[in-house]
Amino acid sequence: MSSATVETRTGQQSPLRWLWRNFRTFRRTRPFWGGLLAMIAGVPILYFPYAHLALGSVTIAMSTTAGAGSMIIGILMMILGLTGWFQPAVRFFAGIATILLTLVSIPVSNLAGFGMALLPGLIGGGLMVSWAPLPEPDAAEAAVTESGAATSAVAKSVAPEEAAPASAEAPTAKLPAQAGPGEQPATADPGEAR
Repeated sequence: MSSATVETRTGQQSPLRWLWRNFRTFRRTRPFWGGLLAMIAGVPILYFPYAHLALGSVTIAMSTTAGAGSMIIGILMMILGLTGWFQPAVRFFAGIATILLTLVSIPVSNLAGFGMALLPGLIGGGLMVSWAPLPEPDAAEAAVTESGAATSAVAKSVAPEEAAPASAEAPTAKLPAQAGPGEQPATADPGEAR
């Protein structure tokens, strides 16, 4: 590794702060919460058909013929959550598929993992569908910011723009119902009077 590829640290920067900053950037550039909820929803769908629950001295095994379908649905929901994270371009497909798999898991997988996967699956799919990336900054703005002349960019954006003359605007006519008391309603032809 050459010294040209090493990132220089400015001031005292802890590794924990660096990790948090990179995680925040990761979280903001993709549908993070939708993917997380989709993966969380896959866990109960995958777990309950293979679980042996003990109620006192009675062991309940819920292994049914739907166990394979539950396994497929649970694994697919986890994969769709990861897909939303690492391939944000297909977030719409991943969100719709997560919603459909959640709805399919109601009859297939013990009422969607006894309802524990229903809300996280639907909300996570909706968050993935509705997420949109932030707009990219213009190249000119990025160059100004990088060169250190940010104050001139702010001054330009704050400076008042030249106002258009009032006569350039199209006149608006009031409808007869909008005329105030004692006012003559405006007509389409200014020469025409009542």
